[in-house]
Amino acid sequence: MPDAVMLFAAGFGTRMGALTADRPKPLIDVAGKPLLDHALALCAHLPTRVVNAHYRAEQVEAHLAGTGVHVSVERPDILDTGGGLRHALPLLGQDPVFTLNTDAVWAGPNPLRLLAEAWDPARMDALLLCVPLGRAVGRKGGGDFTISGDGQLSRTGDHVYTGAQILKTELLAEISEDVFSLNLLWNRMNEAGRLHGLSYPGHWADVGHPEGITLAEEMLARYV
Repeated sequence: MPDAVMLFAAGFGTRMGALTADRPKPLIDVAGKPLLDHALALCAHLPTRVVNAHYRAEQVEAHLAGTGVHVSVERPDILDTGGGLRHALPLLGQDPVFTLNTDAVWAGPNPLRLLAEAWDPARMDALLLCVPLGRAVGRKGGGDFTISGDGQLSRTGDHVYTGAQILKTELLAEISEDVFSLNLLWNRMNEAGRLHGLSYPGHWADVGHPEGITLAEEMLARYV
């Protein structure tokens, strides 16, 4: 099982509107604690935890001071998910690694433990945890992927990417851009037949927009 996790927390949170005028999105409270703390609770069993930061990075650093969680600050530019992960590799160590978005909450089994149980590096370069649209609370729009019978992913379908995955990082060195999305790696892995998905059996809430806060709290009250 991977022993390191990258938590993405650098974004501007523009969909949150006024809520992120004075704080980064990961420090917005949901059900009495910041989104970032919800995510950190899922990976408390891992020895290496790294959070990236850019927008109001000093607040993220202050929040994590003394916790043993590393902060990878992106300056002067925000680097997107791929660039941000590559920037943090000196802290993360050897791959594979977990990555986890911080703008979601979960009701069900620990997503990282499920990924670890299903991970097969002989067949996979990435294993993405996806949830059926019917259990994707607050999701706006359609699905991201279809999961085939053997677990391979294809674009579009009835499953939503949850922001949790296990990923090999070697291909990051082949990307020439400084700022880039992990979609570039997924596309290469997909072409090689090594991009896989796992369906999450619980409920998941997108808290990337203001109404997602109430929906997530209602979900937690109902299922947790």
